[in-house]
Amino acid sequence: MPFDVNTAPDTGVTDSIPPLSRGDIGQTQRRAYAALDLGTNNCRLLIARPARGGFYVVDAFSRIVRLGEGLLETGRLSDAAQDRAVAALKACAEKIRRRGVWVSRNVATEACRRASNRDAFVDRVFAETGIALDVISPEEEARLAVLGCQTLLDRSGGHALVFDIGGGSTEIILVEIGAGGRERIVSWASVPWGVVSLTETEPTHFETAQEREAAYERMIARVTEHLAGAREHLHPPCSPEALQLLGTSGTITTLASLHLGLAHYDRRRVDGCSVPAAALREVGVSLSRMAHAERAALACIGNERADLIIAGCAILDAILAMFPAREVCVADRGIREGILRTLMRRDGHRL
Repeated sequence: MPFDVNTAPDTGVTDSIPPLSRGDIGQTQRRAYAALDLGTNNCRLLIARPARGGFYVVDAFSRIVRLGEGLLETGRLSDAAQDRAVAALKACAEKIRRRGVWVSRNVATEACRRASNRDAFVDRVFAETGIALDVISPEEEARLAVLGCQTLLDRSGGHALVFDIGGGSTEIILVEIGAGGRERIVSWASVPWGVVSLTETEPTHFETAQEREAAYERMIARVTEHLAGAREHLHPPCSPEALQLLGTSGTITTLASLHLGLAHYDRRRVDGCSVPAAALREVGVSLSRMAHAERAALACIGNERADLIIAGCAILDAILAMFPAREVCVADRGIREGILRTLMRRDGHRL
């Protein structure tokens, strides 16, 4: 069912502070808001304050925790994965405390949605860190991702396809941009492959480039099988030339960095840039032929992402083959920014 991007079902905030009255807003510009996103692979936090037409970040945190490691096989969050996540969340809780955050929302996504022991994990997190995790639905995840990226969309009208390649799943959202640039989610699909789940299903550690490329093709085929059903559900009502594509994830920002030839990651160069779709696919194929050590030596990838980047490239390749477009807009923003915009608008700030 279509729904307005800006209409939040439930903020899921961790306190009962009522929305601010219009007269209070000017006195609270320096209040800090926090958004925490615990995914299958990463734990990320943003703390920001409202500013004219948006917000400015005062603190941030990001750590690879691989919460979903082994989940596909066991259906449970392992003790080691939980320990890594809790350690990261303790660091987040300290930042939230130190910055005097006014209100926060802390969401968990696919790994917690799938895990049979998610309730015990959520209870443990609250007991050890004081952070109340909200395990959100794929629909809410899609809405927040679009809300976080909406300022990068061409507001002149038409349709956009926004995709978020996560650790345990990939969300694909068809957005209609109406009069006045107001976005409406027409339909969305959640594909049950992310960089962690796909990597665990299809190993890529082979001796030869030919074997590695064959594994990459098998990854693409797995994703394409699920995307075929998603395309029937999404069915963009316009030609490929008229469809905007916007991607948000570590995969696409990394590939954009490599395409731009950056010596190190630079968000100012990457966020909002447009990259030819063909170039993104070419970089993916090139990486798939490399050995793990070769990918790890690339400054924008490093050892922690060297294995997962191949699965991300395969998912991206399948999306671009199914939804062809000349260019892809790259977003280094998403769920956390969507949460911040929701919380600040709730308190009457104009963003």
